[in-house]
Amino acid sequence: MSPEFVSTRSRIDKLGVKPGAKVAIVGVDDPDFLKELRQRTSDITRGRPRGQCDLVFLSADTRTDLRRINQVKSWIEPNGAVWVVRPKGGRSELRDTDVIQAGLDAGLVDNKIARFSDTHGAMRLVYRMKDRPR
Repeated sequence: MSPEFVSTRSRIDKLGVKPGAKVAIVGVDDPDFLKELRQRTSDITRGRPRGQCDLVFLSADTRTDLRRINQVKSWIEPNGAVWVVRPKGGRSELRDTDVIQAGLDAGLVDNKIARFSDTHGAMRLVYRMKDRPR
């Protein structure tokens, strides 16, 4: 990739974490990410949050892990998102199409992908406008 196309935005910005955002973490164990997250917001929960949150970061290594999307989608605000964080390329049995289909099965659509780390990618799943809970 040519240098002029390399983004200078931080990972937290690319993932859409706003200051003060309510975030839930499920299975994502990346100390650098957690440190970046804590610099942006203090409202971070491991596992199920008490109320609805803006973003859920869900780790998925297998197709079975993707079943959790249906559960965690109930944790997000109507305009919130579930980020599925998974190993890149040959490191995983999961393909983008598996995550997309799991999202559709849960009533969510994919609308962004991002580099999460050297070894992991992330895909954002959201409610369609017409399907957003009231």
